[in-house]
Amino acid sequence: MRFKDFIKNGVVRTASKDEILAKSLLKTTKKDLEFLNSLKLNDKSSRKLMSNYYDILRSILEAISSLKGYKIYSHKAFTYFLKEIKEDLISIKFERFRKIRNKINYYGKDVSIKETHENIKEIKSIIKYLVKKYL
Repeated sequence: MRFKDFIKNGVVRTASKDEILAKSLLKTTKKDLEFLNSLKLNDKSSRKLMSNYYDILRSILEAISSLKGYKIYSHKAFTYFLKEIKEDLISIKFERFRKIRNKINYYGKDVSIKETHENIKEIKSIIKYLVKKYL
C-alpha cells in the first residue's frame, strides 16, 4: 500500500495548507507533554501513559500533514504519510506504537512499565526531531 492509495480511497483528503491548525496542535501538544511529564509511571498509569504519548505523537503528525496540505482520517495512513515524507525509520516505529496503542485501547492489553518507559523515551525523541524539522 502507498500513501496515494489512502487518498484514492478517501481516507486522506487533500486540503489547503493550514498553518493555524498546525500552530494550535503544536501548542496543545506542548501543554499535554508538560502534563504527562508530571505524572508518575507505575503499574496503574502505564497503559494510559503509553496511549496518551502515542496520541501526542499522532497530533504532531497531524500538524505536519496539515502544513503539507493533507487531512488524514486514519492512524494507519500516518505510517504511509511518514514514508511519503521520507521518514521511513519513524514510520516503522510509529506503526509499532500504533499497534501497541490499539492492543491497549481495543483489547484491554497491559503494557509493562519497562516497555512503556522505553517507548515514551523513544516517542519524546521522535517528537523533538519532528517538531524541529517540520514545525
